[in-house]
Amino acid sequence: MTDDSARTGFDANAAMAGLDGWRINDTGALEKSFKFKDFSNAFAFMTQVALLAEKAGHHPDWSNSYNRVEITLKTHDKGRVTQKDIDLATAIDGL
Repeated sequence: MTDDSARTGFDANAAMAGLDGWRINDTGALEKSFKFKDFSNAFAFMTQVALLAEKAGHHPDWSNSYNRVEITLKTHDKGRVTQKDIDLATAIDGL
């Protein structure tokens, strides 16, 4: 456990156990890259993620280039990955 996880009782690495292909990047955010057949499929995916994020009240940082979508999750007001990020990543994996 990191000092932060000891203080909060939340261990992001342990919480990630059920996620598929997500990793903690150099800035401490959860991230994953998605590749699709084409731009239309990538954009359709982004639309689905946008609806999930809006419902959760928790919004990703992301980018799109043709058939790729990069998603980064971090609870900005906490400055770290929280259960909100794990929950949204799990929902995204469910798509």
